[in-house]
Amino acid sequence: MNEISKDSKLSPENSIQIEDNEVAELQQNILEAQYFDASSMAPLSAASIGALARLRAYKPPPFDTVWNLLPLSRRAAVLVLLFADRRGDLRVVITMRSTTLRNFSGQAAFPGGKADALSETPFEIARREASEEIGLPRYDHKIPAPFRIEHLCQLPFSLARTALAVRPCVAFLHADNATSEREASVEEDLMPRLDAREVAAVFSAPFHNFLRMEDEVRKEDESLLPGKKSDWYSGAWHEWHDTKWRMHNFYVPITNQKVSRPKVREGGQAAIAEELEEQEEKGLARFKVWGMTARMLVDAARIAYEQEPEFEHNAHVGDEELIAKLQSTGHLEEKKDVSVAEIIDARNKIKEEKSGAKI
Repeated sequence: MNEISKDSKLSPENSIQIEDNEVAELQQNILEAQYFDASSMAPLSAASIGALARLRAYKPPPFDTVWNLLPLSRRAAVLVLLFADRRGDLRVVITMRSTTLRNFSGQAAFPGGKADALSETPFEIARREASEEIGLPRYDHKIPAPFRIEHLCQLPFSLARTALAVRPCVAFLHADNATSEREASVEEDLMPRLDAREVAAVFSAPFHNFLRMEDEVRKEDESLLPGKKSDWYSGAWHEWHDTKWRMHNFYVPITNQKVSRPKVREGGQAAIAEELEEQEEKGLARFKVWGMTARMLVDAARIAYEQEPEFEHNAHVGDEELIAKLQSTGHLEEKKDVSVAEIIDARNKIKEEKSGAKI
């Protein structure tokens, strides 16, 4: 499970074959939106077309039954929302969470949260939370033309440090102005209406860049980049009870994009929004993305572009095996703290089973 890889390719059995008719259909139908901005339209780049096709074709490992066995208090999902910039390259929406949240406040994260009902699917959870956090309409029929959201795939579960099984749900925001009778007013029609309880800022990051050690920037745009290209990434290995984990830190430039702020500010949400603005006035030019969010971004980009990162990383995608083991041994019952010892014990059992299978 914890095999470490630097340059290895995704296994052949997991490689995604893109049919010619799929590519042709995407080329014809998918147009781009510059941070929810349909004012400058361009076809998707070839790399973006391929990435979306691979995500659409991706199927996670067969651990779906684990979701059905998890109690309500252990279920969560996040929305990995992609869109295309004016050059047709993919970007991903990220939020800065409010200090009023008990868990992970003041950190960069995807829109998302815990399940409200056992009947909710991961995508339903992710869309509901995105509606509450960034104002993205929960239901497709409420999304104003020419915008539409396509659900692409679900990625393997990740285990949050709060012992939640978190399902990343990947979607793409289309802007089909070519078929629209009028040009969309982004500010009035779709710009996220931030929820004062949970979101302090909304920004975006270049999706493919989560496979790179440095900022990917065109020569003509280098003047807009804060600092050096090498400021983009740092990472380090951490030892945790005989298990090595790669911790990724990405520093996303915000000087070359529009960062959405809450219109109404209250409590802790106001505090972090004001703190961010004060830091920007003092020269803050990048937002830090790290932890589980960073790892999900690396995994999603690996699958989408069928490439391995330039930096060292854990080879496995998500934590499905670990979650399945914790569930089967009774450690993911109705919400209670899961000890470090219990998690390590589950990891050791997985290692023992794999070692035994090789003999």
